[in-house]
Amino acid sequence: MKKFIGIFILSGLLSISLSSFGQKVYSCDSKYDADVLVYVADSKYDADLIVFNCSSKYDAEGNNGLWFFVDSKYDADKKIFFCDSKYDADVIIYFADSKYDVEWRNSEKKHLFY
Repeated sequence: MKKFIGIFILSGLLSISLSSFGQKVYSCDSKYDADVLVYVADSKYDADLIVFNCSSKYDAEGNNGLWFFVDSKYDADKKIFFCDSKYDADVIIYFADSKYDVEWRNSEKKHLFY
């Protein structure tokens, strides 16, 4: 019984610590390796998600557009592929200059990054 309770507590702490980190993203070379296909828009008004590229994985928070690009697909929360056409993409993003500008403009696509 004590072993079961210990495992339950440990798994809960692990899930809390993993969810406290933000979106660690890996850019794939092939769309077949990606979880999400992404197109970068020229205007934030055309985007589903406004993204800010963080300099540290500790700055990225949750599923709100704060991304940190990792060097290995095994360290990533999501693997993405940058498409040349918005019609091929699952999500259209815009890279913001400030982390205070991040937001989901189309919340129906939020599930793609959980």
